[in-house]
Amino acid sequence: MYALPDQAAIDALFNGSHADPFSILGLHEHDGSLWLHALLPDAGEVSVIDAKNERTLATLDRVDARGFFSGKIPRRKNAFPYRLSVRWGDGTFDIEDPYRFGEVLGDVDAWLLAEGTHQRPFQRLGAHPAVMEGVAGVAFAVWAPNARRVSIVGDFNLWDGRRYPMRLRRECGVWEIFLPGVQQGALYKYEIFTAEGHIELKADPYGFSAELRPGTASKVAALPEVVPASDARRTANAFNAPVSIYEVHLGSWRRIPEQGNRWLSYRELADTLIPYVKDLGFTHLELLPVNEHPFDGSWGYQPLGMYAPTSRFGTPADFRYFIETAHANGIGVLLDWVPGHFPTDSHGLARFDGTHLFEHADPREGFHQDWSTLIYNYGRNEVRNYLTGNALYWIERYGIDGLRVDAVASMLYRDYSRKEGEWIPNQFGGRENLEAIQFLRSMNETVGTARPEAITLAEESTAFPAVSRPPAMGGLGFHYKWNMGWMHDTLEYMQQDPVHRKYHHHKMTFGMVYAFNENFVLPLSHDEVVHGKGSLLARMPGDAWQQFANLRAYYAFMWAHPGKKLLFMGGEFAQGREWNHEDSLDWHLLDPAVGGGWHGGVQMLVRDLNAVYKAQPALHQIDFDPSGFQWIAHDDAENSVFSFIRKGEQPSCEVIVIANFTPVPRHAYTVGVPLAGRWREILNTDAACYGGGNAGNDTLETQPHGSHGFAQSLTLAVPPLATIYLQRVAE
Repeated sequence: MYALPDQAAIDALFNGSHADPFSILGLHEHDGSLWLHALLPDAGEVSVIDAKNERTLATLDRVDARGFFSGKIPRRKNAFPYRLSVRWGDGTFDIEDPYRFGEVLGDVDAWLLAEGTHQRPFQRLGAHPAVMEGVAGVAFAVWAPNARRVSIVGDFNLWDGRRYPMRLRRECGVWEIFLPGVQQGALYKYEIFTAEGHIELKADPYGFSAELRPGTASKVAALPEVVPASDARRTANAFNAPVSIYEVHLGSWRRIPEQGNRWLSYRELADTLIPYVKDLGFTHLELLPVNEHPFDGSWGYQPLGMYAPTSRFGTPADFRYFIETAHANGIGVLLDWVPGHFPTDSHGLARFDGTHLFEHADPREGFHQDWSTLIYNYGRNEVRNYLTGNALYWIERYGIDGLRVDAVASMLYRDYSRKEGEWIPNQFGGRENLEAIQFLRSMNETVGTARPEAITLAEESTAFPAVSRPPAMGGLGFHYKWNMGWMHDTLEYMQQDPVHRKYHHHKMTFGMVYAFNENFVLPLSHDEVVHGKGSLLARMPGDAWQQFANLRAYYAFMWAHPGKKLLFMGGEFAQGREWNHEDSLDWHLLDPAVGGGWHGGVQMLVRDLNAVYKAQPALHQIDFDPSGFQWIAHDDAENSVFSFIRKGEQPSCEVIVIANFTPVPRHAYTVGVPLAGRWREILNTDAACYGGGNAGNDTLETQPHGSHGFAQSLTLAVPPLATIYLQRVAE
């Protein structure tokens, strides 16, 4: 008598609705005998082979014409390793039976995943090449607690969801299976049978590699090895270090027109972009998101493959080579990271198991009106774990030096960009998203504890307090915050005709009112050269000479101002047109025969600014304390001149900065100085090599005439639309 499951159970296996295939398939003991059941659609004959001695032990009966086989294993009472010999059509194949293998997740992993406290969930969830019971294959695991059935489908099983239904670990809502013989590079998805009876095909939320768009499948890839922590990288990220960031969109930095306007690969970028950044003296690269994303035009800010470097530019190994090359050249790499929202594409996280699993069900909490995207449910343990694990993954497994967290303001406030009645208050009736706040604090604490050499930077555009202060002090735990207010104010000032700037003088000084409330980065980012804003150069007033002079003076003012620096690609040579992600930067502008050589002059200035910035401790050591800055004159609105002192940790290393934002040269201009002696120019944006008029100063001697509260003063020439740096000459 066969120990068969009933027909209803067999039918459920074939129609893909059985929730517990391991309870039927594989070896099972019945009345002291061992039985084997196998679901092999369209197979004609199946035999059981002892894996140890290669003997055929039994031929199974085909008890359902669609391909369900069952049989008693003679003289066996305990489970043993076996293979199946299967005849399909005219061919016979030896295969491993996935249903003879045990559980993928250990009990502790299942417990931590259920709690949402697994520090590295990516080590267990996703697709992991593994060896079980001496057999090579891939262990798959996916969180889908409300699904009726989940199967692995891929190019290894004809994308047939009947073939490999998974085991549900009810204690944590994770479905798992070990598939023998699947190799790295295999394409796969999860076929999910929802509670409503619908079939959904989903890419792996923890997939480490992905198919190139328009394909949407995940690709089996090994988890990258851990990158050892680096004291050198920690020093380069420190608050007292020079941090000058070059922001890059990899797909449009440089293209190859002769080859269909194609992108450069990660390895080509390593060989071209890295030397370029090093030559210009930037200390860090910041990459617009490289997480896999379906739409080129999103620039990566609507990611679906949070654990996969985009395949547009190569493989995960290629991306890691890019990072290693940057580090070998002393350049840190920051990654734009988007935990605030995700797109609604059907193969992604939206209604992942047929329910609102990763997102809120109520659109007043779960839908971003600005971007038509979905908002993560930060109140769910597993969602927080997914995102926090992802932050650590990029730092630990690729050696990323830091994460610039996008759209933090949209996470902090429930009423972000919403009208009254379009949002739900928190439990106390307020507008703050308490769950998101707790997530950000927890994420920053996790990263800071596990990889203290790494940093996180918040793109946060409101006055939310203590963004860059530790959670223990009531802060969010970021190391740095983008200073959006400084950027908006100073650009608004620079866009004014110089004759009107005296009426907007406060725009350039107001940033110092709050400069030390946070650890700021001064960003001139991609957001300032898109959506009709034009390029930075195009926003400067006046004729071409004045536009370039304005931009040079502005850059030098920025590099001297307290705060770390960020400049988007193209700004370093004053690209004239607005950035277009579908085209290369306008590298032809650097030809001396084009534009009078002024573009090359701006590029030379940026190189020299970075060199002076790194060489002068006064310009970077004390960015976040009032002791590192002192105004000389902040109130000379009539002349539109600003003067101040930057100070380092050691006395007598001050740098004096004087900026003139009118096209009128200021002859015999007097400024007070802290120390008597000789002072010399160490940078002048009006220098001829930058395209300026070459007005300036030789070595200057102080006079014992008090000015601006100092006992000593200098009388000097301040060139038109120019910024100069002065340093005392050592005796």
